[in-house]
Amino acid sequence: MNYCSHCGEAVAVRVPDGDNLPRHVCDACGAVHYQNPKIVVGCIPEWEDRILLCKRAIEPRYGLWTLPAGFMENGETVQQGAARETLEEASADVAVGELYALFNLPHINQVYMLFRAQLASLDFGPGAESLEVELLREDQIPWDDIAFPVIGESLRLYYRDRAAGRFRLRSGAIERLPGPERRYRTLVYDENGV
Repeated sequence: MNYCSHCGEAVAVRVPDGDNLPRHVCDACGAVHYQNPKIVVGCIPEWEDRILLCKRAIEPRYGLWTLPAGFMENGETVQQGAARETLEEASADVAVGELYALFNLPHINQVYMLFRAQLASLDFGPGAESLEVELLREDQIPWDDIAFPVIGESLRLYYRDRAAGRFRLRSGAIERLPGPERRYRTLVYDENGV
C-alpha cells in the first residue's frame, strides 16, 4: 500500500500508538490500514457415495482439481458464501450442512472453512471458473492433480471419517516449508492437540 484510501496521501509502515505490529499508517489523516487474513469458504458437495469436484479454468493452478470454494464476500454468512461459490463454480444448488474443516494457511494469509453439503439435484455443470465438473467416487479422485494442499488434506480426512462412520470438525494449519519447491507441513488438531 502506497497511498491512504481515506485521503490519498502517502502512507508509512510503522507501529501505531497502542499497537504492537507494523501497519500502514497515514500521517496526514491518522488512518491505520489493517491487513487481515482472507476467509475462503466452500463445500464438499455430496451425492450418495460421490462428491463434486471442479477442474480449474483460472490461475492459480489452472487445470487442476478442487472443491468449489472462494473468497467470502462482504454482507454474506460463511454458509451463504459456500453455497454461492458452489453455484458459481459448479452451477450446483446445495443444502449447506455443518462445518467440516477449518484450516489456517498463514503463509498466504488465508483461513479455509469447508462445509459438508448435499446436492439438491444432479443438475450441475462448469461455471466460468471451471473447465469441468465431475461427481466422483473416492477411487476416482485425481489425487495427483489436486490444486491445493488444503483441498487434498480435507479430502483425505473426509474419506477417513466416512470410512469410520463418524464426521467431526477437523481443524489445523498448513504451512509452506522453505525452499523453491512446493512443500508443505500439515498440522491437524484433535482432542489430544496436534
